[in-house]
Amino acid sequence: MSDAYTRPTIDEAGATTALPDFAPAPGDEPTSAAAPAPRDSADRRKWSSELRFMLVVLAAIVVLFLAFALLIAFSPTGAAISALAIIAAPIATMVAAYYGISLALRQVKDARDAAEASEARARASEVTARESDAWAAQMESGLRVAVAKLKAGAQDTRDVERAAGTPDDFF
Repeated sequence: MSDAYTRPTIDEAGATTALPDFAPAPGDEPTSAAAPAPRDSADRRKWSSELRFMLVVLAAIVVLFLAFALLIAFSPTGAAISALAIIAAPIATMVAAYYGISLALRQVKDARDAAEASEARARASEVTARESDAWAAQMESGLRVAVAKLKAGAQDTRDVERAAGTPDDFF
């Protein structure tokens, strides 16, 4: 596979050589990665788009109400009813089109936000995998040093090798 199809990664910490920190976070309660962060601006934007849609629907209802009032005030004839239909049809079409467009835009925005969140999770898991690989390499190096020192001191290393779960030809 060529590099043209791979996702660029940003390695802020580089290849870390420190052991991973398994200590719990300070504080009374453990932190949760699944806890949602407060999204005041997103909630406000959602409310404003819903408010705009309600205003469009309200304006359409007011216009149709005025059209019906004018129809009743100026004799409901066949021509007046046809004129009302001519007025009401485009208004209803515009409201439906506005709703469809705003719904499609909201779905695109939600999909884009979900894609950005999954990209962030993928990058975080790549960093974690690199840190785990570095930690495993350190542990392997430490095990090799320990076995070498035991062998140099004419000590039996079979128990250490079994405890480490290494294959027979590892050392």
